Amino acid sequence: MIKVEFSDEIVKAAPGLRVIAIEAEIENVPTSDALWQALAEKGEELRLALTIDMVNKLPGILPTRLAYKACGKEPNRYRPSAEALTRRVVKGMDLYRTLTAIDLINLISLATGHSIGGFDADKVQGASVCLGVGREGEPFAAIGRGDLNIACLPAYRDDIGAIGTPTSDCERTKLTPETKRLLMLVNVYDEASDIDRLEAYCTDMLAQYAGAHNITTKKYHANEA
Repeated sequence: MIKVEFSDEIVKAAPGLRVIAIEAEIENVPTSDALWQALAEKGEELRLALTIDMVNKLPGILPTRLAYKACGKEPNRYRPSAEALTRRVVKGMDLYRTLTAIDLINLISLATGHSIGGFDADKVQGASVCLGVGREGEPFAAIGRGDLNIACLPAYRDDIGAIGTPTSDCERTKLTPETKRLLMLVNVYDEASDIDRLEAYCTDMLAQYAGAHNITTKKYHANEA
């Protein structure tokens, strides 16, 4: 498996941070009707249960926002992806139907509040990724957004450079129809979440909706790095 490491600065900013790393072989085909229906149902459930003012206080989302602030980033300008996605469905806005792995990650994010990195493992350079804090002027081509200022954002880096933040992943390692090996990094910024249950949920969903096989997982804690 690709190993996850932590920089001293992210450990200081988010000492309770835990990461679930999951690798699996998949066929990243267009999203099935069953997955799309599950995503629509979860979105409707949240729309009926939440107001927009409640979203940034949800478990999973609030601890991520606090980590942003500890790193020096304003989370209202650069929202964590789980928050942005939840706000979208609460407002009644449509989601975009894309590929299995992408929409499955969206479903898990909506269900848990955790921002999740999804990468083509074969495009990650090196045997490990390190979660640190973005630097001023650090290059980052965000998926569908162009250049993104990742200074003071939690940021994963491989041997070449930054590949993902809780706000957006990058173009270089993005999931495509050609992706055969998925690397999923579930970022848990609080210590209250049941990480074993979350791990089981993620692997069950991968098997159910993505036909994933050869699934391997490992859990990391920043304080134990």
